[in-house]
Amino acid sequence: MHRQHGISMIEVLVTIVILAFGLLGIAVFQSKANLGSVESYQRAQAVILLDDMTARLQGNIGGSADYVVAEVGTGDTQPADCSTVAAGAARDLCDWSNALKGAAESDSSSNKVGAMIGARGCITQVQAKNDTGGACIPAIYQVAVAWQGLHATQAPSITCGKDKFGAENYRRLVAAQVTIPLLDCK
Repeated sequence: MHRQHGISMIEVLVTIVILAFGLLGIAVFQSKANLGSVESYQRAQAVILLDDMTARLQGNIGGSADYVVAEVGTGDTQPADCSTVAAGAARDLCDWSNALKGAAESDSSSNKVGAMIGARGCITQVQAKNDTGGACIPAIYQVAVAWQGLHATQAPSITCGKDKFGAENYRRLVAAQVTIPLLDCK
Protein backbone atom coordinates (compact mmCIF):
# COMPACT_ATOMS: atom_id res chain seq x y z
CA MET A 1 0.00 0.00 0.00
CA HIS A 2 1.26 3.45 -1.01
CA ARG A 3 0.73 6.25 1.52
CA GLN A 4 0.19 9.87 0.50
CA HIS A 5 2.61 12.49 1.79
CA GLY A 6 1.85 16.24 1.71
CA ILE A 7 -0.90 18.03 -0.20
CA SER A 8 -1.86 17.35 -3.81
CA MET A 9 -1.86 20.09 -6.45
CA ILE A 10 -5.67 19.83 -6.87
CA GLU A 11 -6.24 20.51 -3.17
CA VAL A 12 -4.00 23.58 -3.34
CA LEU A 13 -5.83 24.92 -6.42
CA VAL A 14 -9.26 24.39 -4.85
CA THR A 15 -8.10 26.20 -1.70
CA ILE A 16 -6.79 29.13 -3.77
CA VAL A 17 -10.06 29.39 -5.73
CA ILE A 18 -12.15 29.35 -2.54
CA LEU A 19 -9.88 31.95 -0.96
CA ALA A 20 -10.06 34.15 -4.08
CA PHE A 21 -13.88 34.09 -4.06
CA GLY A 22 -13.89 34.94 -0.36
CA LEU A 23 -11.54 37.89 -0.88
CA LEU A 24 -13.60 39.07 -3.85
CA GLY A 25 -16.72 38.95 -1.67
CA ILE A 26 -15.00 41.02 1.00
CA ALA A 27 -13.92 43.58 -1.63
CA VAL A 28 -17.49 43.88 -2.96
CA PHE A 29 -18.83 44.24 0.57
CA GLN A 30 -16.27 46.97 1.33
CA SER A 31 -17.20 48.82 -1.85
CA LYS A 32 -20.92 48.74 -0.99
CA ALA A 33 -20.17 49.83 2.58
CA ASN A 34 -18.20 52.83 1.27
CA LEU A 35 -21.06 53.73 -1.08
CA GLY A 36 -23.52 53.52 1.79
CA SER A 37 -21.27 55.69 3.91
CA VAL A 38 -21.13 58.42 1.26
CA GLU A 39 -24.91 58.25 0.75
CA SER A 40 -25.40 58.53 4.51
CA TYR A 41 -23.05 61.53 4.74
CA GLN A 42 -24.90 63.27 1.91
CA ARG A 43 -28.27 62.67 3.57
CA ALA A 44 -26.94 64.06 6.87
CA GLN A 45 -25.65 67.16 5.08
CA ALA A 46 -29.03 67.60 3.35
CA VAL A 47 -30.88 67.40 6.67
CA ILE A 48 -28.58 70.04 8.17
CA LEU A 49 -29.19 72.37 5.22
CA LEU A 50 -32.93 71.68 5.34
CA ASP A 51 -33.00 72.49 9.06
CA ASP A 52 -31.02 75.69 8.42
CA MET A 53 -33.57 77.02 5.94
CA THR A 54 -36.61 75.98 7.97
CA ALA A 55 -35.15 77.89 10.94
CA ARG A 56 -34.52 80.97 8.76
CA LEU A 57 -38.07 80.81 7.41
CA GLN A 58 -39.56 80.44 10.89
CA GLY A 59 -37.43 83.36 12.08
CA ASN A 60 -38.86 85.75 9.48
CA ILE A 61 -42.61 85.12 9.64
CA GLY A 62 -43.44 88.58 8.31
CA GLY A 63 -41.42 87.99 5.14
CA SER A 64 -42.14 84.30 4.71
CA ALA A 65 -43.70 84.76 1.25
CA ASP A 66 -40.37 86.19 0.00
CA TYR A 67 -38.69 82.81 0.55
CA VAL A 68 -40.63 81.04 -2.19
CA VAL A 69 -38.08 80.01 -4.81
CA ALA A 70 -38.20 77.41 -7.57
CA GLU A 71 -34.57 76.37 -7.12
CA VAL A 72 -31.33 77.62 -5.57
CA GLY A 73 -27.95 75.98 -5.19
CA THR A 74 -26.01 74.29 -7.96
CA GLY A 75 -26.50 76.12 -11.24
CA ASP A 76 -28.10 79.30 -9.86
CA THR A 77 -26.78 82.86 -10.17
CA GLN A 78 -26.51 83.77 -6.49
CA PRO A 79 -23.30 85.67 -5.67
CA ALA A 80 -20.50 83.91 -3.76
CA ASP A 81 -20.37 86.83 -1.30
CA CYS A 82 -23.78 87.46 0.24
CA SER A 83 -22.70 90.46 2.34
CA THR A 84 -23.87 92.84 -0.39
CA VAL A 85 -27.35 91.27 -0.57
CA ALA A 86 -30.11 92.98 1.41
CA ALA A 87 -30.86 91.43 4.80
CA GLY A 88 -33.90 89.20 5.11
CA ALA A 89 -35.16 86.56 2.71
CA ALA A 90 -32.81 87.57 -0.14
CA ARG A 91 -29.70 87.15 2.03
CA ASP A 92 -31.00 83.96 3.61
CA LEU A 93 -31.57 82.46 0.16
CA CYS A 94 -28.11 83.60 -0.97
CA ASP A 95 -26.48 82.05 2.10
CA TRP A 96 -28.49 78.84 1.63
CA SER A 97 -27.52 78.68 -2.03
CA ASN A 98 -23.83 78.94 -1.16
CA ALA A 99 -24.19 76.30 1.54
CA LEU A 100 -25.89 74.00 -0.98
CA LYS A 101 -22.94 74.59 -3.32
CA GLY A 102 -20.58 73.44 -0.57
CA ALA A 103 -19.15 76.80 0.54
CA ALA A 104 -18.76 75.61 4.13
CA GLU A 105 -15.80 73.39 3.27
CA SER A 106 -13.05 73.56 0.62
CA ASP A 107 -10.30 71.19 -0.45
CA SER A 108 -6.63 72.15 -0.90
CA SER A 109 -7.41 73.59 -4.36
CA SER A 110 -10.18 75.85 -2.97
CA ASN A 111 -12.90 73.74 -4.58
CA LYS A 112 -16.16 73.76 -2.62
CA VAL A 113 -16.71 70.23 -1.31
CA GLY A 114 -18.90 70.66 1.76
CA ALA A 115 -22.25 69.63 0.35
CA MET A 116 -23.93 66.93 -1.66
CA ILE A 117 -23.46 66.27 -5.38
CA GLY A 118 -25.45 68.84 -7.38
CA ALA A 119 -27.37 70.09 -4.33
CA ARG A 120 -30.45 72.20 -4.98
CA GLY A 121 -33.05 73.70 -2.66
CA CYS A 122 -36.68 74.63 -3.31
CA ILE A 123 -39.30 76.43 -1.25
CA THR A 124 -42.93 76.25 -2.32
CA GLN A 125 -46.08 77.58 -0.75
CA VAL A 126 -48.46 74.75 0.09
CA GLN A 127 -51.16 76.90 1.67
CA ALA A 128 -51.62 80.68 1.66
CA LYS A 129 -52.42 82.44 4.90
CA ASN A 130 -55.91 83.79 5.43
CA ASP A 131 -56.40 86.02 8.43
CA THR A 132 -59.44 87.90 7.15
CA GLY A 133 -62.78 87.55 8.83
CA GLY A 134 -61.45 85.35 11.60
CA ALA A 135 -60.53 82.52 9.21
CA CYS A 136 -57.13 82.15 10.93
CA ILE A 137 -55.57 79.84 8.32
CA PRO A 138 -51.77 79.86 8.63
CA ALA A 139 -49.39 79.83 5.67
CA ILE A 140 -47.61 76.53 5.06
CA TYR A 141 -44.40 76.20 3.07
CA GLN A 142 -42.51 73.15 1.91
CA VAL A 143 -38.72 73.33 2.07
CA ALA A 144 -36.89 70.66 0.07
CA VAL A 145 -33.27 69.76 -0.63
CA ALA A 146 -32.45 67.55 -3.62
CA TRP A 147 -29.13 66.04 -4.68
CA GLN A 148 -27.66 63.29 -6.84
CA GLY A 149 -27.32 59.89 -5.25
CA LEU A 150 -24.73 57.27 -6.19
CA HIS A 151 -27.00 54.31 -6.93
CA ALA A 152 -30.51 53.91 -8.29
CA THR A 153 -33.51 53.91 -5.95
CA GLN A 154 -37.13 54.99 -6.27
CA ALA A 155 -37.50 58.59 -7.48
CA PRO A 156 -39.09 60.99 -4.96
CA SER A 157 -42.55 62.37 -5.70
CA ILE A 158 -41.66 65.98 -4.80
CA THR A 159 -40.47 67.80 -7.92
CA CYS A 160 -37.52 69.79 -6.50
CA GLY A 161 -34.49 69.07 -8.71
CA LYS A 162 -36.56 67.01 -11.15
CA ASP A 163 -34.68 66.10 -14.35
CA LYS A 164 -31.41 67.65 -13.08
CA PHE A 165 -29.53 64.45 -12.22
CA GLY A 166 -29.83 62.27 -15.30
CA ALA A 167 -32.06 59.33 -14.46
CA GLU A 168 -34.74 60.27 -11.94
CA ASN A 169 -34.01 57.25 -9.77
CA TYR A 170 -30.67 58.86 -8.82
CA ARG A 171 -32.36 61.95 -7.37
CA ARG A 172 -32.46 62.08 -3.58
CA LEU A 173 -34.62 64.46 -1.59
CA VAL A 174 -35.47 65.48 1.96
CA ALA A 175 -38.31 67.88 2.71
CA ALA A 176 -40.15 69.48 5.59
CA GLN A 177 -43.26 71.59 5.92
CA VAL A 178 -43.11 74.83 7.85
CA THR A 179 -46.28 76.36 9.29
CA ILE A 180 -46.09 80.12 9.80
CA PRO A 181 -48.27 81.03 12.79
CA LEU A 182 -50.78 83.85 12.75
CA LEU A 183 -49.89 85.61 15.97
CA ASP A 184 -52.58 88.28 15.88
CA CYS A 185 -55.50 86.52 14.22
CA LYS A 186 -58.86 86.98 15.96
